[in-house]
Amino acid sequence: MEKTSNSSVFLLTVNGQIEGANFPDYDNLYCKYCYVYGHDWAPTTGLEEGITQITSKSSQSHKLIWNFPLETTFKSTNPSGWPQLVVSVYGPDVFGNDVVRGYGATHIPFTPGQHIRTIPMFVPEPTWRLQKFTGWLLGRRPEYTDPKVVAHGEGREVTRVRSQGFVTVSFHIMTKDMKRMGYDTGPTNSSTVQFATSSQSRDAQ
Repeated sequence: MEKTSNSSVFLLTVNGQIEGANFPDYDNLYCKYCYVYGHDWAPTTGLEEGITQITSKSSQSHKLIWNFPLETTFKSTNPSGWPQLVVSVYGPDVFGNDVVRGYGATHIPFTPGQHIRTIPMFVPEPTWRLQKFTGWLLGRRPEYTDPKVVAHGEGREVTRVRSQGFVTVSFHIMTKDMKRMGYDTGPTNSSTVQFATSSQSRDAQ
């Protein structure tokens, strides 16, 4: 019976790392990550969410380096709801309060092999100038109660956002039994670099 049930399941293994970020105006930042996926998907091994260490820019580079590992395996019965990686970056403001410096998301690459994604980041903006000044004064800038909202389209068009910064993620993707179930995932030795975009980031430009 177990063998029959497994015949309709394929596996997606995600390895890689959150390499770093480029935020010219900010320093001493850390990154949180989580996955968003459809109802037919379930993680089998690894972590669904995590948080990096705080890192600072070096004197030789303006980039922030985390090199934080990713290692998760998912199982599913169909590709609908393919997993997305959601990242959110935080750091201190002028008063020492931790505030969000950017949200972003990208789909896990569909094809096996090595991939690099550069994720454009954005932050919600206050609607009124008074709100912006009050938020700065109190150290409370707008942020989402659940960062996973950036992976969904519902209601995002009413949110005013501003683009700032980028996060770079490298992936090594492996799949199992997708071709046996009739899904063509392309070449197994692909190596691509892609600039990840979303409707939210395009609206901010």
